[in-house]
Amino acid sequence: MEFRLDKFLSEQKNLSRADSRKLIQRGKVMVDKHIVRSAYFKINPEINLVELLGVKVPYKEHIYIMLNKPAGILSAASDTSRKTVVDLLPDELMRKGLFPVGRLDRDTTGFIIITDDGDFAHYVISPKSGIKKKYRVLLDGELTESAADELRRGITLADGTKCLPAEVKINPDNPHEAEVEISEGKYHHIKRSFGVIGLGVNELHRKSIGGVYLDENLPVGGCRELSAAELDKIYKKIQ
Repeated sequence: MEFRLDKFLSEQKNLSRADSRKLIQRGKVMVDKHIVRSAYFKINPEINLVELLGVKVPYKEHIYIMLNKPAGILSAASDTSRKTVVDLLPDELMRKGLFPVGRLDRDTTGFIIITDDGDFAHYVISPKSGIKKKYRVLLDGELTESAADELRRGITLADGTKCLPAEVKINPDNPHEAEVEISEGKYHHIKRSFGVIGLGVNELHRKSIGGVYLDENLPVGGCRELSAAELDKIYKKIQ
């Protein structure tokens, strides 16, 4: 596995190829503790130690980030006028090609994954994969068991779209609150589903994806990389 040094830096850091070359030419990059000034220098990231400005640059084919999404932030890779989930990432996690896996509405909060791995994203999003997403829902009225049963059977939306059965648990201490688990993600899926049974969604928060729960230690807007165990739990395809 060999890379040109400028290509390696560009892919592993949020740098253009031109900026990578400039840093190399200025002596800001070391390979195995020796300054290298040639952008064409070949490195093997499994063998060679690459440092940029004195900081190790580890090799990762892809990156998988858990983010605790705040309200008011777009689930998009970029936007010219509004802040996106990718804009919330710290410099040490930034790299080219990052995008959110699926979408949360602008006012929806909670667990969203950001990655540069298209195969992984497709697997998680596809209903065929059966990856379940769990949400906490705060409603503008009381949810009865009979109404919840409509969702459990698989509700039909106003436009005739048939939804797969959802798992619904009403909070016994507060019938305005429920936990909903679905394995598909149609446009405004949960809000539209509750609209069919005459209830509005005041708050929506995603708690888990594929059995992996949002880290309780992450502040709103905070993020960290998914662990190997968490990734393996979600991405069953790699087992």
